[in-house]
Amino acid sequence: MKIFLSGSIRGGRQMLPTYQFICGYLRSNGHEVLSWHVAHDGVEETESLMSESQIYERDMGFLRASECMIAEVSLASTGVGYEVCSAINKGIPILCVHRPDANVSAMILGNTNGNVTVKEYSDTGDLEVILQEFLASF
Repeated sequence: MKIFLSGSIRGGRQMLPTYQFICGYLRSNGHEVLSWHVAHDGVEETESLMSESQIYERDMGFLRASECMIAEVSLASTGVGYEVCSAINKGIPILCVHRPDANVSAMILGNTNGNVTVKEYSDTGDLEVILQEFLASF
């Protein structure tokens, strides 16, 4: 399955180990993570060589080609919110995951769109179960 992974880049990289876990888990289970750069520790340097238009076109192209989205939403990020809204408009299944102590936007937590699932996780064990359940629903 082609998956769009969404996570904060300019809004903070504190969740990088989680992005890397998600990306590794998905790949090890045979999925293609189109937006793998989110889990790359050098993404800020790479993106500094790109224009905002190039970043936008790349990410929207990945989203158009994706069959579902997994978004880590523990950090406030305008880009992640934009990508989630774009995925809703595309009509693909979306899994939003967050840590229990995160101050997640009401626009995510209160979303009633049938394609959006929001789950809280405490550790990678929880996260693995959540990912398994989401991917098994297709």
